Order: sequence, then C-alpha cells, then structure tokens
Amino acid sequence: MLLEQPAENPFLERFYKSPEQFALQTQLFFLFQRVKQLKELRQGDLFTPIRISDFMLEKDPLFARLTLDDDELHLYEQIYQHLATEVPAPDLVIYLQAPTEVLVSRIRKRGVLFERNMERIYLEQLSDAYTRYFLGYNESPLLMVNAENLNFLDNDEHFSLLLEEVDRISSGRHYFNPVF
Repeated sequence: MLLEQPAENPFLERFYKSPEQFALQTQLFFLFQRVKQLKELRQGDLFTPIRISDFMLEKDPLFARLTLDDDELHLYEQIYQHLATEVPAPDLVIYLQAPTEVLVSRIRKRGVLFERNMERIYLEQLSDAYTRYFLGYNESPLLMVNAENLNFLDNDEHFSLLLEEVDRISSGRHYFNPVF
C-alpha cells in the first residue's frame, strides 16, 4: 500500500499559513516523495497481485497550477516532466467527490490543526480542478464516486458497497451514486 505522507512534508504547515511563500517548496517536496514511492513500487515485489495507493502522480500538477506563480509553475513543470517519465499507469482510479461543505467538515473531523487554516475558496478551486481533470481522464478505468453521503472510515456497509462496485469494473468510466 502506498499512502501519501503529508506529515513528512516540512513545508506543509507553513504553506497553509502562507501559501504564496511556501507553495513551491511544498509542491516539490510532495513531487519528489511520490516519485520515490512509485520508483520503489516498480522495483518492488513483482508477485504482489494488488497494490493500492491514495495518490496518483498526475494530480500533483493540479495543485501546482493553483498555488504557484507563472515562473514557479514553469520550473515545477520542467522538473515534473523529467521525473514523471517512468510512472506506471494504475489499473483502476477511484475518484471520491463531495461538496465543499462536506470536505470542510471532514477536514475538521480529521483534526489536523494546521489544515484548519485552509481557505474554503482553495478547496473549491481544488475540487473544480479535480473534476475537470477526471472528466477528461482516460488513461485507465475510472470510478467516479459521489461520496457526499458515504463514510468509508466509519461505515462498513458503505465500504462494502464500494468494493462491490469496484469488482464490476473492467474498463471505461463508471459513476457510483448510491442513494440511502
């Protein structure tokens, strides 16, 4: 399992306090961290049948476009192009969508103090960037999930529903919008 490691990023807390000043350092740290994890995956156990990740490298430029000025973005894109050449495509991407209000509530519930400085407009812009990206995504099978009323952490039934939906997917784009 590959998980994001935001707590390892020494710039993240400073980014939430002063985005303009710490955006480039924050982005580059995450980029290098994720590339390292993905390279380790390529060199890892070839016999491991399933690998799960809570990130994909292709999402990094979404953040960069929102937070970096033009010169910083140009530098970031050069570095990204150099590093992203050998990243394996996922077998399935699951995109969890929720309204900004739900995202804010979940961030507060998570209880990471410095995340409370995150501005609502930033979350809205990020959510819009993700939606635009995934509406055009066709690199691998995609499951877009309306997660507004789903709680995968606290509700085993919700998680089971998602797993059932995942089992049905072999290719293409799919939408999952369970009604309770």
